[in-house]
Formats: sequence, C-alpha cells, structure tokens
Amino acid sequence: MDLGIAGKWALVCGASKGLGLGCAQALVREGVNVLIVARGAEVLQAAAANLIADSARPAGAEVLFVAADITTEAGRTAVFAVRRDFDIVVTNAGGPPPGDFRDWDRDAWIKAVDANMLTPIELIKATVDGMAARGFGRVVNITSSAVKAPIDILGLSNGARSGLTGFVAGAARSKLAAQGVTLNNLLPGKFDTDRLATTLGAAATKSGKSLDDVRRAQQAQIPAGRFGNPEEFGAICAFLCSVHAGYMTGQNVLADGGAYPGTF
Repeated sequence: MDLGIAGKWALVCGASKGLGLGCAQALVREGVNVLIVARGAEVLQAAAANLIADSARPAGAEVLFVAADITTEAGRTAVFAVRRDFDIVVTNAGGPPPGDFRDWDRDAWIKAVDANMLTPIELIKATVDGMAARGFGRVVNITSSAVKAPIDILGLSNGARSGLTGFVAGAARSKLAAQGVTLNNLLPGKFDTDRLATTLGAAATKSGKSLDDVRRAQQAQIPAGRFGNPEEFGAICAFLCSVHAGYMTGQNVLADGGAYPGTF
C-alpha cells in the first residue's frame, strides 16, 4: 500500500533507538523526510547514519538530526531553528522511572508532567496551525498501554500520559479535524526496548525473582506469546500518518499483543 506521504516532512522525537527509531525508519521507507531528535548525540548520529544507509530508503528521502532535549525550551528552539514546518509530528519522551508512589515528591511529578504531557502539547501548539493552513497534518503521540491499564510501579507515567490523553481528546475534535489535521495516540504495550528492560529489572527487584523468570512470565501473559518489536510498531505509526488515516482522529490505538483484556 502506498501511504501517500512521500515528500512530507516529519519530526520524530526520541528517535535514536527503540520505538521512536522504529517510527522514523518506517516513515523514511515511505519516502518521508525526517528530522530525528534525541539527547544522546553519538547514538543519534549513528541512528541517522543507519537510516540513510537503509536500502529501503527512497533516494529522495532526507534524514536530518538534532541532538537536543526536546523537553526543554532550548531543545525545542534548536529543533525549530533547523526546520520550522512539519507535516507529521511524532512525540515521544522517555518514560518516568518506575517506583513506589510514596517516594515521589513534587519535583518528580513536575518532571514527569513536563516531559510526558506539556512537551507534546508545546510541539502540537507549534506545528498544527501550519499543518491546517496546508490542509494536511498528522500528530502521533507515543504514550503507553498503562493509560488504559495502569501499572502500579509506573504511576508517574500513568498520571502524566493520561493528562496528555485528555488534552488530545479535546484538541483532536476542534476545527483542526475539518482542516485535514489528525491527532492520535499510539499506546505501546511491552516492546523489546531499553525501557522494557528497565521495567523488567524493577519488577525483578520488587518480586525477588530472576530477570529471566520475570521476562518469561510476562511474555506468557501476552496472548501473542512474545514482546513486540520496534519495526512493527513503526509500521502502525506510519499508517496513522498516512493519507488513508484522515478519518481517524482523537483515538487511542493500543498495540500490546492482545494483553489488554477489555472490549473497549
């Protein structure tokens, strides 16, 4: 299927590895020009080089990168100094650390909300009016399956990302919807990433079990019988960014191998 987005420009955050890189790769393979952002310069540069070297990348698809902390005003300024207008924005910030809610002070909560709620909102504010003026725009926020099925040790993530979800539910149904701009959230379950390794490690520590035992037990709870991979996550993201997803907005798309047991 031709997704119809070749030649568009995408900003992909947290794209040096994991799910963000999976999204960037899928978009580049569709002929989208991408500006990828992450904090670690060395890893980000390597990711950009791999995207450029990808044999599935159409020759015309550009890959730019900016090493910056997108959760700060200075980081966002650095990104928009390279390019101001984007047709596609994929927001993605590293999740807050797991732990016991009794140990989180106000600063921990402010940091979580700033990174996982307010930063995506700032990026949306900075880009959607330009999208609307051009008659096409796609915003995909990578949140978490914990928005639908909260996990006790991920309370900071549960709270901050639920706030973003509420904001998007309203913004997506504004006049932007009739101007060709969609806003959706993509909710990953358990994907084989560094983030999952951290969560598994915390679960192992809390339970007193070995990391391998925790990993096997959690895979067994997923109907698919495995963890997801960033490439298949990226493919879902690319479809949400496509011309074919124009009638889909304000949605929370769950990719979790069937782990969530509910009907809705």
